Amino acid sequence: MFTDPQLPERYVITIGRSFGSGGRALGHALAERLGIDFYDKELLHRAAEKAGLNPEYFERNDERAPRFISGLIPFAMGYYPMSWFTDPSSISSDSIYKAQSDLIHELAAERPCVIVGRSADYVLRDLPNLVSIFVHAPMEECVRRIVGRGDCRDADAARTMAERTNRLRANYYNFYTDKQWGHATSYDLTLDSSLLPMSDLVDMVIEYLRRRLK
Repeated sequence: MFTDPQLPERYVITIGRSFGSGGRALGHALAERLGIDFYDKELLHRAAEKAGLNPEYFERNDERAPRFISGLIPFAMGYYPMSWFTDPSSISSDSIYKAQSDLIHELAAERPCVIVGRSADYVLRDLPNLVSIFVHAPMEECVRRIVGRGDCRDADAARTMAERTNRLRANYYNFYTDKQWGHATSYDLTLDSSLLPMSDLVDMVIEYLRRRLK
């Protein structure tokens, strides 16, 4: 496996992203350029397998706060759901979060990698050589990308999907961490993906990694 000689043997890049901003595409491009592993949706299935839980339930609850909480409390200061929750879905959501977190720690300990979403930046917050990135873009650009990749047929549907997905991701992140989803102070680096071509964004992040981690 190729690794950049200007980077350490162990490091992890985590990427948070607004829906339609191209954050996943950036993560994938970074992993290819750096010759390191890339993890996104496959985390769900691997975590479900290790935990002995149904992968379909992992999919349905991907990056979603417990239902009991998400409509009532915006975030819980980094604490896990407590034992006084009586709603079964909250308990299952906590199990999913723990299973994913355990797997994220295992993957980060193995070799350099890029991990998209799942509050990985918070899960790995004590890891040396962790670089956390958040990717965003104006809503019009996100809508264009969503329609272009075939997720929705028209701009109105794409906007609705983006707003709903961002709300779910924010609830999830804010509930399980003591930070705010999408807020600049929660990450090492924030990028507006509409301002530069993807190849330039990749170049910029790699240069940042080299300067930061050398």
